Amino acid sequence: MPGSCDPVSEQSEQLERTIEQLARERDLFEAEIRRLETVRRDFVANVSHELRTPVSIIQANAETLLLGGLDEPATARRFLDAVRRNAERLGQLISDLLDISRIEAGRYEIELEPLSLSSVARSVSCSVSETCRSRSVVFEVDIDPQLRVCADPRALEQVLVNLVENAVEYGPKGGTVELVAVEQDAAVRIEVRDEGPGIAPDHRSRVFERFYRVDPGRSRHMGGTGLGLAIVKNLSEAMGGEVGVEPRAPEGSCFWIRLGKVAA
Repeated sequence: MPGSCDPVSEQSEQLERTIEQLARERDLFEAEIRRLETVRRDFVANVSHELRTPVSIIQANAETLLLGGLDEPATARRFLDAVRRNAERLGQLISDLLDISRIEAGRYEIELEPLSLSSVARSVSCSVSETCRSRSVVFEVDIDPQLRVCADPRALEQVLVNLVENAVEYGPKGGTVELVAVEQDAAVRIEVRDEGPGIAPDHRSRVFERFYRVDPGRSRHMGGTGLGLAIVKNLSEAMGGEVGVEPRAPEGSCFWIRLGKVAA
């Protein structure tokens, strides 16, 4: 009859729509599995490479010492210094890997509280003093003693230490690194300014990725792990903040994080 409905036909159409929806969801799920597998393989490959480099250097220098290098004090000192530097790099890499694994797995406990930025800056200054001294870098702090932010004390200090050490290592010897805080409405922008070579525009969006290096050769020579800025990004976002990097004139970079301001 005209206008009548066929319940079997309606059920068939509904079943077809359900099957099509399930097929689309399956395709999306499979694509995500492939993406995660690619990420996993890349991560394992990067970690293997980063671990292999210092281990190979330590092994080569130890073998040289065992084959007679110990008989010449000046030579032995040089090889032992290389062993020490690469052992430190290996330790830092393992520490960074553990940190970023905890952060990305949600096991890094973040407890937000009102913090005095100038107090955090003093702790950062103590932590980076040896790094600054080793490169004759002047570390300057310009932060209003009354300025407070909502952050996790341990996470914020780690973020700022990573940024300052990055600025010291990639800036010139005898240069200056600045730690500055600027109020922006309901937020505070914390900046770490350096006098280094700067970062090209096409690299700026990627510097916070794990193991991404603007200059791979120089980064490894300086002992970087390739994880410091990734930790900065993850911890800043875990505290509800933002991160970024901008060029400085005439040269250098300004890395920044933006956090919520606490009213005085």
